[in-house]
Amino acid sequence: MVFDGEGLVIDSNMASTPFLEARHGDALVGAAVNDLVRIANSGQEASTVIELFGPPRRTVVVSTLPLPEGGRPGAVAFVEDITERRQLEAIRTDLVANISHELKTPVGAIGLLAETLEGENDQVVVERLASRIHTEAMRIAQIIEDLIELSRIESIDGAGSGTVDMNEVAADAVERLRAAASQSGVEVELHVSTTAAVIVGERRQLLSAIGNLIDNAIKYSDSGTKVEVTVERADAEVLVRVADHGIGIPTRDIDRIFERFYRVDQARSRKTGGTGLGLAIVRHAIANHEAHIEVESRLGEGSVFLLRFQSVVDDVRADQTISSLNERA
Repeated sequence: MVFDGEGLVIDSNMASTPFLEARHGDALVGAAVNDLVRIANSGQEASTVIELFGPPRRTVVVSTLPLPEGGRPGAVAFVEDITERRQLEAIRTDLVANISHELKTPVGAIGLLAETLEGENDQVVVERLASRIHTEAMRIAQIIEDLIELSRIESIDGAGSGTVDMNEVAADAVERLRAAASQSGVEVELHVSTTAAVIVGERRQLLSAIGNLIDNAIKYSDSGTKVEVTVERADAEVLVRVADHGIGIPTRDIDRIFERFYRVDQARSRKTGGTGLGLAIVRHAIANHEAHIEVESRLGEGSVFLLRFQSVVDDVRADQTISSLNERA
């Protein structure tokens, strides 16, 4: 917006209209523009940051510069909405703080264990300390691996144009985690669809998402319990369900479990090596596929995660996949 020496607008663009008309929260911005124009007309630059509480909440920067013409005073005013920039800065700050916190614990533990190990001669104690150091090192490696995977998935726009059979993806995810399940004393059952379960998507993202759901189900289940992975076709959807009979999730925490580094049970996460990034990976992978995720959980009874995808009819491919999976079983 360009103003003359009297503070009257002599030129402006379309984006400035709400501020000039001074309606609702924009009236605060308009008032700030007028105040700063008076300062600019006196020959000084000026700027201010205004928080508009909305809704929606916004952050706006107003700045003015002197713009004399022909010896007469004048000013130009700029209004910039920096809401998105502020949000990104806040996310980055939180992420760095969380990463620092998550890495600080295992790094500190390794340092203390190594210091203790230096003066230890008992072979049994040495082996125990070395095992602890290895566990903490693997925890750091898992955090870094999950961060890289989350960053990769967040950088992808959409799900691509390839077709993926969710029967195959679920079977591969289960197979990859059978050893971990066996070590925890948890049985994993797979039930594949008998009809087409093909969607448009990227296999790697989907494998990561379903794998993380199964991994979580195993980690938060007690020995002797069962995790059930089911793929089914319902009308125009492909449904993938991961159900466990573990500790469950408190109702107050369900809305937050997909946040980075959020853990319902901190102590159990440390014991099982959870990084707090698995469900964030799931959320972004599902969003990239324009799919939906639903969660049902009861404390002490277990949890059910349900993924809903738009299906693609491909009966021939589905029949081939089901036959192959039956042979594998």
